Amino acid sequence: MRRILWAPWRIHYVESTDTSSEACIFCVKPSEGRDEENLIVYRGRLCFVMLNRYPYNNGHLMVAPYSHKANLEELTDDELYELISTVRSCILWLRYAYKPHGFNIGLNIGRAAGAGVDKHIHVHIVPRWEGDTNFMPVISDVKVVSEALQQTYRRVREAVNALSKAI
Repeated sequence: MRRILWAPWRIHYVESTDTSSEACIFCVKPSEGRDEENLIVYRGRLCFVMLNRYPYNNGHLMVAPYSHKANLEELTDDELYELISTVRSCILWLRYAYKPHGFNIGLNIGRAAGAGVDKHIHVHIVPRWEGDTNFMPVISDVKVVSEALQQTYRRVREAVNALSKAI
């Protein structure tokens, strides 16, 4: 039996598959200075962390360097170190905020590899819980995210603030 889930907020993502004429979100968003609106939860010296506006799960984060580079081999040693170090911090923050059982962490380098923004390298950190899939992906190819982005933003920022001195 086929079911339909009404999710009108997803249309922007569906219609934005051609990003060739769009400005890079990983360049534009940090420069705007509107971190909460742009879902930026942390700023480092060379990299920053933002929530994915179209998350696979609650707490789906992305870590990106400020510099506009498409590949790992283009990063300086300092950028590469901070990128990975920030991923480690994200794991700590998400453990504090959500207590997940595991994580999917990955990079999609190039459009052929599934990168939605293929000209600016970024790492996805997706918290996972045992049994976090339900009937929705099976019967209707739909994922349910049970928390509003602004609530997720506040929750992750609280973790960043609580743990920033410990890292």
